[in-house]
Order: sequence, then C-alpha cells, then structure tokens
Amino acid sequence: MVARRMPRWSEFSELIRPRSLPGDATDRRLARAATVGDLREMARMRVPRAVFDYTDGAAGAEISLRRSRAAFERIEFRPSVLRDVSAVDTTTTVLGKPATLPLAFAPTGFTRLMHTEGETAVGRVAERVGVPYALSTMGTTSMEALAAAAPGARRWFQLYLWRDRDASRAMVERAVAAGYEALVLTVDTPVAGPRLRDVRNGFTIPPALSLRTVANAAVHPRWWIDLLTTEPLEFASLRSWGGTVAELVDRVFEPAATLADVRALRDAWPGALVVKGVQGADDARAVVDAGADAVVVSNHGGRQLDRAPTPLEQLPDVVRAVGDRAEVYLDGGILDGADIVAAVAFGARACLVGRAYLYGLMAGGERGVQRTADILAKEIARTLQLLGVASIAELTPDRVRLRP
Repeated sequence: MVARRMPRWSEFSELIRPRSLPGDATDRRLARAATVGDLREMARMRVPRAVFDYTDGAAGAEISLRRSRAAFERIEFRPSVLRDVSAVDTTTTVLGKPATLPLAFAPTGFTRLMHTEGETAVGRVAERVGVPYALSTMGTTSMEALAAAAPGARRWFQLYLWRDRDASRAMVERAVAAGYEALVLTVDTPVAGPRLRDVRNGFTIPPALSLRTVANAAVHPRWWIDLLTTEPLEFASLRSWGGTVAELVDRVFEPAATLADVRALRDAWPGALVVKGVQGADDARAVVDAGADAVVVSNHGGRQLDRAPTPLEQLPDVVRAVGDRAEVYLDGGILDGADIVAAVAFGARACLVGRAYLYGLMAGGERGVQRTADILAKEIARTLQLLGVASIAELTPDRVRLRP
C-alpha cells in the first residue's frame, strides 16, 4: 500500500515557475520560436497567403525544393567523444575577411513585401551579427539606402544580367560607388521558372486589390495597414511594374548571357566576383576560369528548373573541381544550423540562407531576422559541441556522410 498525505504549500510552490516573457507583444511571440520552422508557422499567420506562398514556394511541382530539404534529412554526423568543447569557435573567413558564422544572407527580391522594414532590417542584422548580406537586383531598397542604413555591414550586390546592358553596367557602377565589396552574378535565370503558387494566387507586384485580396485583408489588417501607410512598394532598380514576377523576368532578364559576360564583369568589377546558380563541376570550372572568385552551388531554392540537381549532393564534386582556386558556397533548403555545419564539413566555405530569414522578417520585422540569426548561431555552436569539434576550421568530410 502507498501511504498518501496532503502536500505542504512550500513543496507545491516550488513546482510553480511561471515563465518570464518580454513585455512587448512581438518579443513575446518571437521568444516562443525555438526553430526556424516555428518562425515559418508564425509567418504563415501574419501575412497574406500570396505573400507567404511567394516566399515559401518553388517552381513546378516543387520537387527540387523537397529534394533539397530531404537531402539534409539524409545527413549522418560522425561525432567524437571526450573532446574539450567547453568553448567553440564559429568564426571563419569569407572572401578573405572575417565572418562570425559560416553564412551569408542571400539576395531575395521584393523584401519589403514580407515586412515594410525590408532590406534595411536584414542589412542591420547582418551588420550586428557580422556576416555578409547580398542585396538583390529585384530589391525594394536601393543600394545607396542600404549603405546608409547599415554602413558597417559587409554588403554584396546581386546582379541579374538585363537585356538592357547599359542598365546592367549602370548598376555595377552604382555598386562600386556605394562601396559594395562583392558582386554576385546569378546565372540560373534566363527565363522565369513556373511559380504555380503565384499563378494560382494571382500574385502581382505590387499586390493588386481583387475580391480575394480584399477578403484576405480582413484577416491580415496589420500587414495591409503597414503596406498602405509606408513608402510605396517599388523596385529600387525599376521605375515601375504592374504584372506578375514571371512576366517581369521574361521581359527584363537576358536569356542570351554567356561566359563572355562573366569575363566582361570580371574586367569591369574591381571587387570579388561570386557566380551563383552553378549546379555541376563543369560549369564551376568554366566560371572560375572566366574569373569568378567564388561559386554558389544553388538551384535557386528550387524556384527555377524543377527536378534540377540537388545542391548538397553536387557540393563534393564542385569542391573537388574548383575548391583549390575559388571559395565554394551552398544555397538551398537550409533551415537549421546543423545543415550549415554539414555543408561546411562537405567542403563549403559558407552557406547562403534566404527563406530562413524571410520567415523571421514576416514573423517580426528586424527583430524576427535577428531571432533567425540567433537560432542558427545557437544550432551551429551546439552541433559543433555534440560533434566533438571545437571550431569551424576543424570540420572535415570524415565528420559527415549522406545516407543512401
């Protein structure tokens, strides 16, 4: 028989530990996010469906996006035990300069659409954290405005080649004048990928007021109020546009770009040249031969050619092909700090993350982007400790493998 008694209040009171949360509603919300996945769910609730789907979605049946994420699920780490990991060093160098983490904030278009703080919020977080940020050609903040908002940030400018070559050259000249350290040439977008979520949602830039969007405004009033009471949502590099994203890409971007354009940019650009959108070893060799200082193994987050090669699976071949002559970065499907650790172990110098910080931006503006960075930094450090590795520099291919 179990003897029972009435508990003393002093014993009961020790079990009551109310959680202390910040007083601000946004801070309270973000404090509940333990992962980027949590931020994604918060983002889904805070913006119109078309905006969330533009960020979250990919091309066609979204097979490439699912494969990219599935590849990280196949990662198997090989830890060592009884190593001193009381302190770990997450720093590295990117393009020869220090970075506090092996990551950069990737270029994303229409960023003020997700939250009116937009690119300036991302730039300020990058400045505080100490990682590079690549501003997109399709950004909604000018390169000069970003430089003013985050003067100490490591600013890169992402370039799409336009049919109007004079306009492309003018953007390069502006980036030089504004003090941008690197040019990121995206080469996987000769035409737009089939973004079917956008088609089904009737998504346009800027958002059009249809019966559907008016109805959606009723459940997302804060987003619409922010949109309508702040500066108009415009492209920083285009005068105006009133159509779909695909129509814009097909009209403006240059489908006839070749390696000669890479060599011409190398001659015109005084800083580091990064080529983004490489999906195999042969193309990596070609762009490095043409003058690239770094390549990004990327399928555009699955947003261009569906069923394209999965970047993580291509990474080791690209590293073997050009890793002794250029830095190699990885982009696509990264939602966890452990993903970044795995990519670095496979030979990447760093990873570019886009959707991850956009979820944070939608969830809470600049503070949400900061929360994304904090989550990834914590996950990177803890993964190193559990691996028995004291620094990013100690990550080697023998620490990781892809399960079949």
